[in-house]
Amino acid sequence: MEMTPQDSFTIGGQSILSTHSEQAVPAPEANAPFLDIQIRIGTLLKAENVAVLLGAGASVDCGGPLLGSLPLVLERQLLDEGLYGTHRVRRWLQVFYLALRCSSTAHGLPRNRLDIISRYEMLIRQNVSPLPVNVEKILVTLHRWHSVLSTSTDRLRVDGTHHINVKASEVDAALRHATHALARVCDLPTTIHRDGLAVYEIFVRKLLARPLNLRRTTIFTLNYDTLIEKAADAVGVALLDGFVGTHHRVFRPESYEQDLYFPAETTEGNVHRSDRVLRLCKLHGSITWTSSEPSVANPYGVRSMAFDPAKRSKSLLIYPTPAKSGDTLQLPYSELFRRFANSVGRPQSVLFVIGYSFGDAHVNTIIQQALAIPSFTLVIVDKCPKNRFVTTLRNQQDRRIWILQGPNLGTFLGFVRHILPDLRDAEINKRVVATRRALLDPPQPSVGNGRSQDR
Repeated sequence: MEMTPQDSFTIGGQSILSTHSEQAVPAPEANAPFLDIQIRIGTLLKAENVAVLLGAGASVDCGGPLLGSLPLVLERQLLDEGLYGTHRVRRWLQVFYLALRCSSTAHGLPRNRLDIISRYEMLIRQNVSPLPVNVEKILVTLHRWHSVLSTSTDRLRVDGTHHINVKASEVDAALRHATHALARVCDLPTTIHRDGLAVYEIFVRKLLARPLNLRRTTIFTLNYDTLIEKAADAVGVALLDGFVGTHHRVFRPESYEQDLYFPAETTEGNVHRSDRVLRLCKLHGSITWTSSEPSVANPYGVRSMAFDPAKRSKSLLIYPTPAKSGDTLQLPYSELFRRFANSVGRPQSVLFVIGYSFGDAHVNTIIQQALAIPSFTLVIVDKCPKNRFVTTLRNQQDRRIWILQGPNLGTFLGFVRHILPDLRDAEINKRVVATRRALLDPPQPSVGNGRSQDR
């Protein structure tokens, strides 16, 4: 991997790469700056408590959608379901596009039946760009309408720039189709991005290299996909994900306190801790989570099962809605966020934040609270961090804030492949860098009393 001008690595706002760029590094040592970064990151991986927080940017190489605009694949699914017969548009699809227009001031958005049909034809010809409307805002609008309609026969009428005249059943159908379409596009990796799963497998292997005398690494993710689960299966890793059971897997948060050990060769020997275990907390739910009636065997009414794109099950995903912060106060999410806060709130904790745009206030609040702990270290991996939260952190020149950004250092793929070290190789890398530095800057001969040492 070659460094680009956009790549940077800062600690406390100070560039760590500048000293390397000023030196002429021989071709065989072209990766030496990355070895220095690996050693620094390796030091953090040896902290008592290490956690990782993954956002949408971590799944891009597997075909994951970014919700800043309406993904074409998501819109195409809605149009396939909402158009029927000869140029006929179902009412719920018209309501969806009405919510889309109410959520944006952009021009050129579909306004009527003919515009929707024209949009579909352009999508088929692949001659169209994503609509510049945040999916979050569309779902926010639909949820607001839903919140004022108490029964299925109620109707909402609002006069103004956008004339709104919708029935509760139409809003419900638009929400149901939109959320299910979002779940389907989060069924990753996509067919053309199968290779992206290999990076997750490397990621899992490298996290397992931490010394066994330290706390288990916990992966917190805001994504609905199952990439971590698939990667763990591929490399033979057991995930403690809060669910128990074999045929029927149900949510039991107390299972997070469990661990895996195996006995020694003799009956009197000590047990040994398994070295192939990670913890996983899916803070916003998963495409595999469904609801059921609470029972003695399933007190929280949450089950986990394989996701079927053709089946419309009632999902427990927290979609980006105005109720998101409120939803996190209810089970099972209250328990998951409590564990997130406890994990980063321990002394000597390190949190790696990868692909998260810092757009969720309830997540940022927990990170902000952790920063009040002197021994806490935050590592941000982002291709192009723009959020004001990150800008504020950078301006503080706090040495506990590490930021890697750019097309190589700031992506999940680049970070995992080239920066995240395998601690089994860390000692070897240290010796390589020490030798390199000694060769580039050899020690000067000591100055004597001026007499010749020749004999």
